[in-house]
Amino acid sequence: MREHARELPHRAGHPSVIVELGSGSGDKAREILPYFAVERRITYCPIDLSAAALSRCLRDLDDIRNVEVIPIEDSYIRGLTSASKLRKAGASMLVLFLGSSIGNFEPEVAETFLRGVRENLQPADVFLLSTDLVKPLDRMLPAYDDALGLTAAFNLNLLARINRVLGTDFNLAHFQHEARYNETEQRIEMHLRSTVRQTIPVNHNFTVELNQGETIWTESSYKFHPEQVRSLSERAGFKCEVQWIDEEWPFAQTVLRVD
Repeated sequence: MREHARELPHRAGHPSVIVELGSGSGDKAREILPYFAVERRITYCPIDLSAAALSRCLRDLDDIRNVEVIPIEDSYIRGLTSASKLRKAGASMLVLFLGSSIGNFEPEVAETFLRGVRENLQPADVFLLSTDLVKPLDRMLPAYDDALGLTAAFNLNLLARINRVLGTDFNLAHFQHEARYNETEQRIEMHLRSTVRQTIPVNHNFTVELNQGETIWTESSYKFHPEQVRSLSERAGFKCEVQWIDEEWPFAQTVLRVD
């Protein structure tokens, strides 16, 4: 992205609004925004469900000259609909979906999502879609089962969150993180494996019974081939203008236009 960010204004023209779906703290957008704000003022709309992340985004990007940050706390499509109303008359819009979050959607949901984005765009608009690509197994799995245990802690935190919100009593010590690759479906699957037979009460309404060795499937992360990204995008109504691929860690940044 750093290598090609300076090319984006030539691909996307001069948008008055740049929208980022699932922005988090906006650290990825920082690599892009300055190239669009060299000569004119632009509006950057980070969209996220986390008010804390948006607050940090507003704080951390406040120093970029000619960029007005207008955070939108909402879901992807509803937030995009709101952000599109901020565009100047006759001006285009650039939408960013960075990271690889599209891989967390089931295939049919991913296509529906892209159609939803397409419905909010006009002919001059551009959509930058990031996707993680299929790579050798010995490179993929360690990213989801790292030696430091960061991904394991992230996965186990799901149970801690459920305990807080739903009043359950999951004992995190009775679960082990497990990552596996489903080659047929082209996805990493994250699981929490029960190390004992256990019964967990949920908010005094019902119980969950797990056998030793049984898993809770917590997340999927689909991987793509470059041509699959283009095909998926075309079915949703986009035309691929250019696709930049990082060969060192196979990853694609695809610039899409409304077809």
